Amino acid sequence: MANKNLNAAKTAKKDEFYTQLGDIERELQHYWPHFRDKVVLCNCDDPYESNFFKYFALRFNQLGLKKLICTCYDGSPVMGTELSLFALDQQGEQKKVAYKVEITEVSDVNGDGAVDLADVEYLIQNDKNVLSSLQGNGDFRSRECIELLKQADIVVTNPPFSLFREYIGQLVKYDKAFLIVGHQNAIHYGEVFPLIKNNKLWLGYGFKGGAAHFSSPYEDRATASDHRENMIRVSGVCWFTNLTIAKRNEDLDLICRYSPEEYPTYYNFDAIDVGKVQDIPYDYPGMMGVPDSFLDKYNPDQFEIIGLGRDGEDIKVDRSVYDKIKLKNPNARPSHIGYYDKSGMPKEPYSRIIIRNKHPKTI
Repeated sequence: MANKNLNAAKTAKKDEFYTQLGDIERELQHYWPHFRDKVVLCNCDDPYESNFFKYFALRFNQLGLKKLICTCYDGSPVMGTELSLFALDQQGEQKKVAYKVEITEVSDVNGDGAVDLADVEYLIQNDKNVLSSLQGNGDFRSRECIELLKQADIVVTNPPFSLFREYIGQLVKYDKAFLIVGHQNAIHYGEVFPLIKNNKLWLGYGFKGGAAHFSSPYEDRATASDHRENMIRVSGVCWFTNLTIAKRNEDLDLICRYSPEEYPTYYNFDAIDVGKVQDIPYDYPGMMGVPDSFLDKYNPDQFEIIGLGRDGEDIKVDRSVYDKIKLKNPNARPSHIGYYDKSGMPKEPYSRIIIRNKHPKTI
C-alpha cells in the first residue's frame, strides 16, 4: 500500500501513530544490555497510553533501569482514553494537560508475584513524586523537556513524523543514545544521511514484513488484505539507532560475479548499477549504486558508503550528457545518476546509495 497515511501526516501535521507493544518487544530484545543502570526517556508519548512506557515500566527491574521518564504533549487526541490522571473539566471531560512521569522503582504492590500494569497504575496514582504536570505544552523542543532530555542516557520513542528532522537534530546536538521509529524516506534527509555515512546512525532490526500497524485516531486506509481492526498500516517504517547491535558485524553473503552485461555502468557517474541487494557482486572493486534496502544489511567493516546517487557534496554527476539523454527521456533529471537499459533507453533508478566493497574477492 502506498504511504498515504504518512504523507497525509506530513501535510496536516497529524502525528499520532502509536506503536504496538509486540513491535516494541521484538525490536527491544536485541538491546537489553544497553539499559542496565541507565536513565531512559520516552518523550513524544502519553505516559500511560504509550506502549513504550508500558514496555519499560513493566520491565524496569528486568532491565535494571536507573530511572524512566515519559512526557506527554497536551495536544494528544488520545490523552486519558485508558486512565484519567487528572481532574475533569466543567464539561466532565478529561483536561488536556501536559505531564511527565518519573519512575525510579517499580514493585509488586498487589503481591501476586509479578509486576503488572495494576502495580504501575497504583504507583502513578499514589506516589506524588511520580506524576506531575508540566508548565508548558510538553513539546520536545520546550525548555523543560530539553532539561529532561539532558538527564537521559537513552531515548526510545516514536517521534512525530512531521518533525523527524528537528527531532534527530536535537538528539545529535545533545549527544544522546537513541532508538526511534521513523520512515525510510528519512534516510535521504540532510540531517540523517551524513550520520549514516559516518557510522553515527544505522538501522535496527525492523518491523515484521517491512510495515508497521499503528494505533491512531485517524482514518484507517489499509486494504482488505492487510487490514487490522482499529489500525493504520504504514509501509517502509524503520528503527533508527546509534546503539551497537549484533547485525552490524554480520557480513552480507555475496554470491554473484560481476559481468558488464549484467551490471550497467552509469552514463554520468563512474559506478555500476545493482538493482537488488542480493545481486551485489563479490568481485567488483569499484563503486556501485544499490537500493536503500542495502542499509538493512550494511556492515561498515565490509562496505564503505560513498554518498547518495545524486549530485551533491559526495557525488559529482556529469551533467554534460544531459542534453543527449533528455532527447530519449524527457523526464530525466540532470542531477541524478542513470544508465542505459538493454534496449538502449536511458533509465534512472528510483533511489540509489553509492557504496564500495572494502574486500572484493577474486575467485
